Amino acid sequence: MQKNIVVIEGDGIGPEVTRQAIKVLNAVAEQGGHEFNFTYHLMGACAIDKTGNPLPDETIEAALNGDAILFGAIGHPKYDNDPTAKVRPEQGLLKLRKSLQLFANIRPVTTYPSLQHLSPLKAKILENVDFVIFRELTGGIYFGKKEVNAEGTQASDDCVYTREEIERIAHLAFKQAQQRRKKLTLVDKANVLETSRLWRKVVQDIAGTYPDVKVDFLFVDNAAMQIILNPKQFDVILTENMFGDIISDEASVISGSLGLLPSASIGKGSALFEPIHGSYPQAAGKDIANPLGSILSAAMLLDHFGLHADANKVREAANWTLQNGFVTKDIDPINFYFTSTIGELISDYVSGKTPGDIHRDNIELRKSTII
Repeated sequence: MQKNIVVIEGDGIGPEVTRQAIKVLNAVAEQGGHEFNFTYHLMGACAIDKTGNPLPDETIEAALNGDAILFGAIGHPKYDNDPTAKVRPEQGLLKLRKSLQLFANIRPVTTYPSLQHLSPLKAKILENVDFVIFRELTGGIYFGKKEVNAEGTQASDDCVYTREEIERIAHLAFKQAQQRRKKLTLVDKANVLETSRLWRKVVQDIAGTYPDVKVDFLFVDNAAMQIILNPKQFDVILTENMFGDIISDEASVISGSLGLLPSASIGKGSALFEPIHGSYPQAAGKDIANPLGSILSAAMLLDHFGLHADANKVREAANWTLQNGFVTKDIDPINFYFTSTIGELISDYVSGKTPGDIHRDNIELRKSTII
């Protein structure tokens, strides 16, 4: 297989974690006889600094013509702390989603037994948690008309959805449910919002096309509570843009670290794969960030290419590092390993080197990992 992958390292820790994902993808390519060609492009604060534009036209063109996009992180404190800034890094990501028509964000949420002590939830609540959130990505209040009056004392953001926008992501979510435990939960606010009532009607209308999938409905406030009280009840969650943004971040802490969770954004063209964490500028350049979110995003990229066995091997390798205590500073502030070391361990595991060959002294000295 030959694929062209557009790499957007982005800001903060983005370049560091993305390099580890590429390291793993190269190991997969070598083992499977594939050819992954990587080209690097700018987006975010780094793009503003160099071009004045958070998403240069060159990056859009490359993304439109690539087979997939691997993205790191976006954001910088100098923009976060300036509410008057007219040009912001996040504008680049929103524009890229719109340009590529990436209408569905997919975030799997799972837990690891070895990390249950890090979760804010009790261990008994975390057992067998495994669900995925489908968040609509190009409609709703984030993209609606925005207005502020001349005095700056009143503002509005329109929330708009069409039947077509809802149907296309709903079909993806139903198909995913068919491959999993055959349960779909629509999260909305249909007791208050007209857009939510449209979501509920459309999902009810197309549910008959998937008779093997059980469908239930939760208001978003109740859903936020249920994710904490009983997360194992969920299989596939479907929701609109802003609700999905909020509850997926809430769900991400269940695992114990934001650095662990991947995501995919898919649509009509090239798909984009990224860890859900932010740019974490305080850790940039220190080799301490958790690369697993990026590496597991690369596994989702492999699934997108149809390389399911390779994707599962990457997930197996990531799980093996966690089980054996090879973790970054966010998980263990005292006995931690470096970003690059975790990438090397997973790459070597994927390359077929057995766990029994590990020389811990060499790992701790940041030398070769597996001999």
